Amino acid sequence: MKLTYSLCGDYLIPNLALEDTKEYHFGKYGRMRCAYLKNHRPALYNSLLLTEKLLPHLAEIDAACREQMETIEKAMMKQEGVTEALKAADQMGWVRRMNSIHSRAEETVLHDLIYDG
Repeated sequence: MKLTYSLCGDYLIPNLALEDTKEYHFGKYGRMRCAYLKNHRPALYNSLLLTEKLLPHLAEIDAACREQMETIEKAMMKQEGVTEALKAADQMGWVRRMNSIHSRAEETVLHDLIYDG
């Protein structure tokens, strides 16, 4: 591999460019995975970063987390009888149950995909 350099003041700076110029979008779970890798798995983080696989990995993890959250929440809602009728009859009870369901589902997703995946 032949490198070219640009003169910047008294320094020669290598002309480096990324091969993958696709724009990736990820949210909360992608950022959490990035922070986990950076702080607890630095070798894997650096490997993914240097091979330009970090951003696709984070986007994939974020999508998988959101999909699994939705699936788990729907199953829990069905199992616990949380319906639109309950929402109409007892809004605060519905909110309380939904918050509980969301917290439990997120705990499962974080354990399975963010911290172990």
